Amino acid sequence: MRNLSILVLALACIAAPLAMAADSKIEIISPADGAKLDAMEQNKMEYDVTLGSGADHIHVYVDGKEEALLRQMKGSYTMTTMAPGNHQICIKLVNKNHTPIGVERCIKVGVE
Repeated sequence: MRNLSILVLALACIAAPLAMAADSKIEIISPADGAKLDAMEQNKMEYDVTLGSGADHIHVYVDGKEEALLRQMKGSYTMTTMAPGNHQICIKLVNKNHTPIGVERCIKVGVE
């Protein structure tokens, strides 16, 4: 019986993020995945997010470093200047404690 309880708990831990993902949506409208950005320009990211269960707001990451905290669920964000090269831009849903809940969307861009 104890093994069954452990299995049920493990499955619940796996299913919880999936349930959150089911009612969450992150769309990075622009730039497109694989886009080439100009290093001399202020590049904007346009996004549309639907918060699901457990999510409170979003964080923007560039190359794994947190760049912004956004509470507006649809709009644009002017990114900091990026050095030439390849970069990854991610939006992650986070809870009130700023902890990612496992729902994210990432794109890769090249800066020239």
